Amino acid sequence: MAIVIRKEAPVTSLAAGLLVACLLGSLVAPARGGTTGKLAGQVRDDQGEPIVAATVIVAGTALGAYSDSEGRFTILNVPPGLHEVTVKRLGYQDLRLRAVSVSADETSRLDIVLAPEDLVMAEVVVTAARPPVELDLTSSKATLSREEIAALPVQNLDDVVNLQAGVVEGHFRGGREGEVQYQVDGVSVNNVFDNSTSINVDRSLLQEVQVISGTFDAEYGQAMSGVVNAVLKEGGREFDWNAEAYAGGFVFPGRGDLRRTSDSVRPAAIRYGQASASGPLPVPDTVFLVSGHYSYFDDYVIGERRFVPTDTLDYQTGQHSKSGDGEEVPLAYNREWGGLFKLSNRSLASDKISYQAIANYSRGRRGDFAFRFNPDGLSKQRTLAVSHGADWTHTLGSKSYFDLSVRQNYFDYRDHYYEDVYDPGYDQAGPATGYVNYEDGAVIEGVSFTRYRQKTNTFMAKAAFVSQVTPEDQIKFGGELQMARVTFGTPGYLSFVIDPDSNEEVLIRHVDEPPDFPGLRTYHPVIGAGFCQNQLEWSDLIVRAGFRLDYFDARAYLPGDLANPANAIAGAPSPPPVRTTVKTALSPRLGIAYPIEDKAAIHFAYGHFRQFPAIRDMFSNADYSVLANLQAQGISYGVMGNPDVEPEKTIQYEVGYRQVLNEDLGFEITAFYKDIRDLLGVEFVSTYNGAEYARLTNVDFGNVFGATVSLDHRRIGPASVGLDYTWQRALGNASDPRETAVRAENGEDPRPRVIPFNWDQRHSLNVTVALGTPGVNSASVVMRAASGQPYTPVLESGFGYGLDANSGRKPASLSLDFRAERGLFIGGVRSLLFLRVFNVFDTRFFNGDVYPTTGSPYYSRNPEGDKYALMNPFRYFPPRRIELGVRFESGGAP
Repeated sequence: MAIVIRKEAPVTSLAAGLLVACLLGSLVAPARGGTTGKLAGQVRDDQGEPIVAATVIVAGTALGAYSDSEGRFTILNVPPGLHEVTVKRLGYQDLRLRAVSVSADETSRLDIVLAPEDLVMAEVVVTAARPPVELDLTSSKATLSREEIAALPVQNLDDVVNLQAGVVEGHFRGGREGEVQYQVDGVSVNNVFDNSTSINVDRSLLQEVQVISGTFDAEYGQAMSGVVNAVLKEGGREFDWNAEAYAGGFVFPGRGDLRRTSDSVRPAAIRYGQASASGPLPVPDTVFLVSGHYSYFDDYVIGERRFVPTDTLDYQTGQHSKSGDGEEVPLAYNREWGGLFKLSNRSLASDKISYQAIANYSRGRRGDFAFRFNPDGLSKQRTLAVSHGADWTHTLGSKSYFDLSVRQNYFDYRDHYYEDVYDPGYDQAGPATGYVNYEDGAVIEGVSFTRYRQKTNTFMAKAAFVSQVTPEDQIKFGGELQMARVTFGTPGYLSFVIDPDSNEEVLIRHVDEPPDFPGLRTYHPVIGAGFCQNQLEWSDLIVRAGFRLDYFDARAYLPGDLANPANAIAGAPSPPPVRTTVKTALSPRLGIAYPIEDKAAIHFAYGHFRQFPAIRDMFSNADYSVLANLQAQGISYGVMGNPDVEPEKTIQYEVGYRQVLNEDLGFEITAFYKDIRDLLGVEFVSTYNGAEYARLTNVDFGNVFGATVSLDHRRIGPASVGLDYTWQRALGNASDPRETAVRAENGEDPRPRVIPFNWDQRHSLNVTVALGTPGVNSASVVMRAASGQPYTPVLESGFGYGLDANSGRKPASLSLDFRAERGLFIGGVRSLLFLRVFNVFDTRFFNGDVYPTTGSPYYSRNPEGDKYALMNPFRYFPPRRIELGVRFESGGAP
């Protein structure tokens, strides 16, 4: 961060010359799981001599420090955001630093010069500003403040993440999905079921977002590719409120034929409302924040209700009833309610105690073009996600503190038509059925028999101790524990069979009938970790070193002899099941930054990153009793799960160069390499009777090599520009753990080979341009450009005509999003009118599906075989979306 002096009171030219503040940098300095940062620096007089016992205070907080005999000071546990810092010492002029930016897990350095008191002058106000490039970082990290997020055409956390260098549709630097640790206020919100985030965080709740796409500290685990840390807003000492609402819809007039759906404009298809309030409570030193939002979303693909689920079809004659009202309705929709409640208390001088709860509830349905004339037959999805808990920070003097966080993460997802498998509605409607001679087989009767549930209830505890041992040396160590209860499966199977007595179809229900109909299954894995991190920071060298020890216990059983998996082979050994073994993994991490004066820096980072596979993969189809009838050349029972797999492993290397060209312009170049081992894949196990079955184990591998270039042109007058470019090559033997088994079933060679991963996007470019003054009159544009991802070409239709896997490339893609705003001041209320346009050019393709015979998303050389796909509008990138809204907030005029 550089300090820029602006005179806001009469100051003599001599005093102005004396009051010069030095440039300062930022470096990673961990606090409680990435929720607070650190202020550090030196106070000197105009002769360069250190000033002892100067008071440095963060305004509006109880945080502060005295400078020591060398003029140095350190303030820990500073919340992220813009702060005002005052510096005082008897015999010197008071100094007030405004807009001092602090980020979580970073140190903001303030090198301050105080003028003698005998100079006649008013209080001097200094405005601090971040440099365009942070020179002291030891790895690649993007930090966005709430002001920067508010200026972008984004709505939730995922939108922010996907704009960062090295991120391709949730894949960080070429890794598989599910390799990213998502945290809210320093504690994981990942669902251990699939290692994805369980909470949808609305942008209105965000104080700061950090996206680490390279190596990361030992504090972070259960991730191999990156970390996303969302720091939520917190109540302040003054009452504050805001509200926001917008409405809009999809607008693509005259392009209905191209998009294979109605182009009629529905201006209220998308609606959103949000309100927040924060401030002090009557309880001493207690502040609160409460926020709620509601979103209403109707998708752009429109169906026609020609039929209702209880209509019937006579297969002999092709006659059918038609009871629908003919109304046009969206095939897919979603309704979501969400909110945040946060309470913080600082009534004890050495303690901060807080509680927070964030929740989402959504209900809707996914679109399926086959149901375009019977939309009411689609199953509905419901999701409830809650993350709540308490945090305690205890200060042990001015140089050390202790953190403890306790959380419960609850996630409940349901997908069904009727919740009760015995609901008579299933009998009345029957299964969803189409007629080949009517509208190309569209579903015209019945309901979806999809039935699925996934529930995770995780209790977590995380503790850490931080000590600034010397001004140059900070240590942090701690641990975390997760105890999860994971339930997933099919809560009752439905099937129609022919009754031999009546020769008519009857509905049969199977509820918890293992092994063929196992129903819901519950597992209780335990995940733990301990970590130690040491940070050494000098003016010309920053070293960060640490290690992490991970622990995992699946608490499950496996066959005692894999060659007799169900103990059903006569005459073969039949040992009892054996318990899975406890898995541990040690992961060292190292990062070094070498600043070159105050304008450039070189950094290097290296680390081992371990991740235990998702519970979904380990335990799906993990009941080996289903293999009781396994015979040579017999039927396939799919890929068997394996809860005894080892952790997956990635070794990352990163080297980079950062350069500050001037106070408003800087760039960064980073090269990286990832060696990926022990990914989940498939092995084939032979049995005593000559049969063979597939099961998951650690056999897949890959590697990623690439480089990123980032350019940040801070606002000069009305304009600012940001650019992120990524080139990477992501190769491996399989993009999915079960891919090898699929190839074997299709008669292809299952032996390992190295090919591009499905998400191997060689070129990615994100450009952000902003004009004007945010909050007054401004506009911003986000452009995303991408080269094509791989696909497997087919020369002709039929078997055996495919070329090498992933040897073709999809077309390049370009998308543009736009936001404009106009600030108003009406009746004492600050207001902001805004317009957002997503996909301005109505791009139909952005690395979606292509036809293997052509490599095009628009036409096929096998039109008859691809007839359904050619008419399916869901294949295309979502069309242009326009939203118009207003925001109100407390405070003065814009």
